[in-house]
Amino acid sequence: MSNQQHRRAALVYHAKPKPGKTKVVPTKSYNTQRDLALAYSPGVAIPCTEIEKQKSDVYKYTNKGNLVAVITNGTAVLGLGDIGPCASKPVMEGKALLFKIFAGIDVFDIELDAKDPEKFIEAVKAISPTFGGINLEDIRSPEAFEIERRLKEELDIPVMHDDQHGTAIISAAALLNALELAGKKITDVKIVVSGAGAAAIACAKLYVSFGARTKNIVMLDSKGVIQKNREDLTLEKAQFATKRDLKTLEEAIVGADVFIGLSQPNILKKKMLEKMSINPIVFAMANPDPEIGYNDACNTRNDIIMATGRSDHPNQVNNVLGFPFIFRGALDVKATSINEEMKMAAVKAIADLAKESVPEQVNIAYDETRLSFGRDYIIPKPFDPRLITTVPPAVARAAMESGVATEPIENWERYRENLEQRLGNTQKMIRLLHDRAKSAPKRLVFAEADQMDVLKAAQIVFEESIAIPILLGNRKKIKELCDLIEFNADVEVIDPKENEQNKIRNQYAELFWHSQKRKGYTLYDAQRLMRERNYFASMMIKNGDADAMISGYSRNYRSVVKPILETIPKNKGVSRVAAANLMLTKSGPLFLADTTINVDPSSKELAKIAQMTGQMAKIFGLEPVIGMLSFSNFGSSRFPQAKKVSKAVTMLHRSNPDLIVDGPIQSDFALNKKLLQDRFPFSSLTNKKVNILVFPNLDAANITYKLMKELNEAHSIGPILMGLSEPIHILQLGASVSEIVNMSAVAVVDAQTKKKINK
Repeated sequence: MSNQQHRRAALVYHAKPKPGKTKVVPTKSYNTQRDLALAYSPGVAIPCTEIEKQKSDVYKYTNKGNLVAVITNGTAVLGLGDIGPCASKPVMEGKALLFKIFAGIDVFDIELDAKDPEKFIEAVKAISPTFGGINLEDIRSPEAFEIERRLKEELDIPVMHDDQHGTAIISAAALLNALELAGKKITDVKIVVSGAGAAAIACAKLYVSFGARTKNIVMLDSKGVIQKNREDLTLEKAQFATKRDLKTLEEAIVGADVFIGLSQPNILKKKMLEKMSINPIVFAMANPDPEIGYNDACNTRNDIIMATGRSDHPNQVNNVLGFPFIFRGALDVKATSINEEMKMAAVKAIADLAKESVPEQVNIAYDETRLSFGRDYIIPKPFDPRLITTVPPAVARAAMESGVATEPIENWERYRENLEQRLGNTQKMIRLLHDRAKSAPKRLVFAEADQMDVLKAAQIVFEESIAIPILLGNRKKIKELCDLIEFNADVEVIDPKENEQNKIRNQYAELFWHSQKRKGYTLYDAQRLMRERNYFASMMIKNGDADAMISGYSRNYRSVVKPILETIPKNKGVSRVAAANLMLTKSGPLFLADTTINVDPSSKELAKIAQMTGQMAKIFGLEPVIGMLSFSNFGSSRFPQAKKVSKAVTMLHRSNPDLIVDGPIQSDFALNKKLLQDRFPFSSLTNKKVNILVFPNLDAANITYKLMKELNEAHSIGPILMGLSEPIHILQLGASVSEIVNMSAVAVVDAQTKKKINK
């Protein structure tokens, strides 16, 4: 992606379809006059008087307990410096987004026009009654230190400057594990810290809390090694001033065990790295370009333990591992502050989590066979679902034990269950899907590349490294559209009708005819069909000239699926293909099947659809829990439609005894745990979260998924074809650009999976 394209994409993202990245939504009913009378006058006066009598009741009757302010004055924004409060707002909105999606915390971003620390402090104090916590962000040092210190002293709610403590907490967790792997003690190691800003100083201070000795730490700022005899030192820098006769990084790094980089790109040279001790630990955390490149470092020292701030290398030191969950734990016990004990508890929880067995869904997301504690895995991955059930309880317990919790947790099991429920935001599923596709991109044929939306999707797929696009369609039209959207990448363009494709068309025709000649097709028919893009594209896949394919944007489903089914064989043991839609709902991911293919499947076909959908769910990192739907529950009806489903369940229990599946069951019972427990406690679905619904016929499945998509604002990925031997998927007519991109990722992941199976 060119700089200009990237600029345009970023601006469109922030502007469309609605400016900004967050919004405020009601949490109470507002449909009737009674609702409004309770929400506002006169009903609202009642909680007001209760809070007046008992101030702590504000947590009971308002959103204060789940509301954090992300506050800045815009004086140290990213690497942009002092750009002012207005220009900093997109960053603060982004931080708000991360709070919400990772920990379910609501955020108001607040940008203050106040460079004077005293004015800033007074402004924050004045608005603090609104919030349950304050996250300070992008404030320049040394003012940041004074601002945080004062606010922590003068407010009775948690205050944390994430630029300081977030990096410190995550890097400390990584450091503890790295030292364990290196066979070194924190009390003995020599640490070099490149950078002396808020984050660097916070890191050094937290390392000291865990046992590092100040005398063993050498810190550098833009002027070189910070020495005792310097006259320009702030109080914070003075803590780490050394008496040693060192002036440069090259001098300081000799014999060092640990390098902590929070400074500038490419300042740690290979020759410096060679002078470090055995099993050197290097955290090069400058973003986007680290102090030394990951590959350069690893190629220089094979005994290195390396971490960066980047997501494209192992051991990413990412603040998102910390701040959402630290505030979650602090808010949940109504903590009056975030103290050292809570930060240290977070460090230990994150460090210990890296030593536990990694869930399969994390392995799948990062395209790993088995992540395990070691030099390339010293801290958890940002999308590890266990973070929310690990870090907040540790922080909450530390708050209670250190005396800053005002509402202690009594039932820890229930608390963990509540935390798990906060994982319902399923945009994570899309991110995991895209990340997995990016891990091993495949050649993906876009059979309708001369359609604008399809081409836009192909451009995104290419620029995001999700797949290697192959553009199929009218060459002239594709070229015109590419020029229009500035898609000038060197990608393959094929027009099946062009004369230059004669040789490959004839080759494909021969292959197709040999497989279909006893089904009424002549060689001439085959040659004619190869001029049609869906036949041509399918043969590309079958012949190994591409890895995956998507089509269906501009034509009805049946006309697209026909050439595919005639060209591509089914998987072994599959008599009929099927399709599932993954619905990303507020309560979690939910597969619906069969949404597009089988009109009235038999019991045997229903069982196979359920089995295939279960396998698909596993590809997405989910353990399948299947509800076989009907209008009746567990034999309450003797109608053939219900008996069909009952028979399918019996077949599944016999053929797949380990599969969690039950039915016939009505959809409300399948999705409502309490309802199911109360009425049908014997069901194998009881106390389980159903993530697959198999419908008795196409009418029910197709209508349901489209209603969910339109009325519930549920995102749909699909339909995902199941049962084919090759990764080919068909879009819904008129699919949006984002839907095409998501389906492209599905096709790539499907290709990755099939390649592994076929090996």
